[in-house]
Amino acid sequence: MADVKVSTRGDYAARALLSMALHGYDRPTSVKEIAERTGLPQPYLEQILLAVKGAGLARSKRGVGGGYVLARPPEEITLADIVAAADGPITTYFDSHDHREGHCALQDVWVKVSESMRSILEGFTLADLVDLARVGHLDAAGNPLGLIAPER
Repeated sequence: MADVKVSTRGDYAARALLSMALHGYDRPTSVKEIAERTGLPQPYLEQILLAVKGAGLARSKRGVGGGYVLARPPEEITLADIVAAADGPITTYFDSHDHREGHCALQDVWVKVSESMRSILEGFTLADLVDLARVGHLDAAGNPLGLIAPER
């Protein structure tokens, strides 16, 4: 059986890192701040941020004014990186190849779906998501931002 999905954990990790990128990726942000801004449950968010930190996408700073910061600029972190940090590599797993009626053909399709998903997620960086999140908002000069999704 194939398992191709973005889990709640992967979605929450993306939301958390996007929140950090939107509010100054190089300034420490507490888990509480991220939870309040995103509406994510703080205990679950703490677990997710530990996984993201373990994958090298974020760093933690202790003490007063501490919190999490992105370990790399938003332009260098893709959605594929984030989902992999939260859920493991984006691949399709099969216990064994099933050669019964039509199953081999379906397995080939599931592999292609997995490859397509990975390719799409690799095509979006946190910087792209920051731009997309600001669509309809005003820039510093008061002009509307009219950004579209990147073509990759």
